[in-house]
Amino acid sequence: MTVSKLVRFGVSLEEELLTQFDRLLKQRHYTNRSEALRDMIREELIKEEWTENKEVTGAITLVYDHHTRELVTKVLDVQHDYHTCILSSQHIHLDHHNCFEIIVTKGKSKEIEELYQKLKSIKSVKHAGFMMATKGNNLT
Repeated sequence: MTVSKLVRFGVSLEEELLTQFDRLLKQRHYTNRSEALRDMIREELIKEEWTENKEVTGAITLVYDHHTRELVTKVLDVQHDYHTCILSSQHIHLDHHNCFEIIVTKGKSKEIEELYQKLKSIKSVKHAGFMMATKGNNLT
């Protein structure tokens, strides 16, 4: 592991914008502005990897009523169509009717986004969520 060189730089902001930023940092429990800026920069770099269709990772979440006719079959059929970009999935029983599924993905971003859109658009899926991540190779 290589040690990164720390570089200091100045930033000029309007006073009101800085006040709002400091308020946001406090709400999110950051101890300093530098760590918040590092996180914001990392998030933008992750988004860039996704827009450039690089190999990325992420998670898709679904909530659905497993009693809905043919729904589970449809969800599984879509997952099988995209088996090359699914690392794992976890099925959680929330109550007698509702299930929560987490699908961990890795592959080209366009294929993962396509998988998400197909799962999300299945009739009777109550909620779908999507978290973009990166393999972390270009982040320090």
